[in-house]
Amino acid sequence: QGQLVESGGGLVQPGGSLRLSCAGSAFTFSNYAVTVSWHRQAPGKERELIAVISLPSGRTTYIESMKGRSTVSTDNAKNTVYLQMNSLNADDTAVYYCHAVLRDYGVDYWGEGTLVTVSD
Repeated sequence: QGQLVESGGGLVQPGGSLRLSCAGSAFTFSNYAVTVSWHRQAPGKERELIAVISLPSGRTTYIESMKGRSTVSTDNAKNTVYLQMNSLNADDTAVYYCHAVLRDYGVDYWGEGTLVTVSD
């Protein structure tokens, strides 16, 4: 098992919602200065950065297409970072990855991805 494990993907209808999870398995998010980002790669396209949370401050940033319909949050008790996505459409179909950078150590980890399919 990798250092980051994503889950929560699946098939959802247009207009629906999903919450993706990124669980840390070998380190504790709250013990480090960590930048966690969510990326996605749609079929035939390059991987793109869509949202970032900087820990411990909790400051978040989103790409324009995700603003207002996505939220990145954390649950320290579960050592998990979430990406809540609403108003999903076909353009959101992709494999979603989380990436963590331990800023003080120059170490980073990728998850293996979770597939989100938006379709009727």
